[in-house]
Amino acid sequence: MTIDYDTLANTIAALTEGETDDVALMATIACEVHHSDARFDWTGFYRVTEPGLLKIGPYQGGHGCLVIPFDRGVCGAAARTGEVQLVADVDAFPGHIACASSTRSELVLPVRNATGEVVAVFDIDSDQPDAFDEIDASALDSILSSVFARQV
Repeated sequence: MTIDYDTLANTIAALTEGETDDVALMATIACEVHHSDARFDWTGFYRVTEPGLLKIGPYQGGHGCLVIPFDRGVCGAAARTGEVQLVADVDAFPGHIACASSTRSELVLPVRNATGEVVAVFDIDSDQPDAFDEIDASALDSILSSVFARQV
């Protein structure tokens, strides 16, 4: 199944138009993205709740880790560096945190507010190895930017 990212972006834009609450936005995005592709086994947000710390936010799928420090795992790396983490094999990622034993690959994108500050990360796990590519990363980054960068 190939995602029609244009349709997904338009759907999310329509559903989130005028909404200013970050949790409502995150819940809507997690739901829409999660159900858009069978590769997406766990889809959700980890919010920056204090310096150097992420806490679980709205998600779809099984249980996630409740707390992730910036210095651990793929999500921590995305929050710490502000860079997209595209991981083909989580077992090969130094310091990977196995929140779910079924996870084989992961895509984590930093979420920035209108001032460019990283306020969360968007985490997508797959039970398939090498499930994500640059097209996924770019399209999802664009969707996140269009929703969260407009928030002031």
